Amino acid sequence: MSVPCQQPAAPLQQSTAPPAAAVPPLPPGPAAPRPAVDWRIRFAALSLIWGFSFLLIKVGTEGYAPFQVTLGRLLAGTAVLAVAMAMRRERLPRSARTWGHITMAAFFLNALPFSLFSYAELTIPSTLAGICNATSPLWGMALSVVALSEDRPTRRRVAGLGVGFLGVLTVLGAWQGFSGLDLPGTGMALLASFSYAVGWIYVRRTLAGTGSSTLTLTGSQLFVGTLQLALVTPVFTSAPETFPLLPTLSVLALGALGTGLAVLLQYGLVQEVGPTTGQMVTYFIPVIATAAGVALLGEQLSWNTPVGAVIVLAGAALTQSRPSPSARARTAGDRPERLSRT
Repeated sequence: MSVPCQQPAAPLQQSTAPPAAAVPPLPPGPAAPRPAVDWRIRFAALSLIWGFSFLLIKVGTEGYAPFQVTLGRLLAGTAVLAVAMAMRRERLPRSARTWGHITMAAFFLNALPFSLFSYAELTIPSTLAGICNATSPLWGMALSVVALSEDRPTRRRVAGLGVGFLGVLTVLGAWQGFSGLDLPGTGMALLASFSYAVGWIYVRRTLAGTGSSTLTLTGSQLFVGTLQLALVTPVFTSAPETFPLLPTLSVLALGALGTGLAVLLQYGLVQEVGPTTGQMVTYFIPVIATAAGVALLGEQLSWNTPVGAVIVLAGAALTQSRPSPSARARTAGDRPERLSRT
């Protein structure tokens, strides 16, 4: 669950942004004053917040229905970003067309994947959910081949896709016939990761060059996602009769920290150190999610889960690799007709 920071009218970049926040990445904006807290500390905090998100989902579903968990996290996350937008005097988009695209982005990057992960963790460990989340770059690379003509695959990236797929099979224990695996729950977690990839590509194709900052687009997106869940939740759930303390705090922390504060942290990181370094947080999330699930929830861990996770991350890293400038120049020289279309 979605690397923020945008210049107005700047094109979006493909990313491995952690879906815990589901924020599509944009190039860094104008130089800002250096924050008082070193970027490495903020990077570590961001990794911990997003890594613990899957544990918070698990605890939240112990007291609330999955749709209620999603609605609660979106409400809390929207509140945090609304305050940030007010402090920075950000203006909401005015174009009806932009709001239409934001509505679709909210569905694919927030409402759908957040709900799927909540339902998935009713039956699968938070550790497995965190590892499934790491497959988003693999889905994104596969989809970009079809959807983004300017993002053609290289042999290294195709190899990364194959390596990542092998890692998924290792995590799932394919050689054992997937015995002991909850297929519906795992399928929902993988579908959530796929939804993030669809949302990133959709945003890249439709919301580049709107003139709005990433903070504005993200805050608007979370607001629309909240409205979507507010319509769906009463239909499929009944109002909770009690508000258990630990699940309630987990949902609030999931929204305020993982869906609100984390966006602001990465917004600043990308401005300061750039999107390449900022998106590296992706590779720490499954490690932290696994450690938290085992240490704090007592979840069992077989050898193939961490081994498969390492293979998935290696594949994801390969799919995000870019050719050197000289290689790009040679490729452009071989395909002059592509330059005329970009």
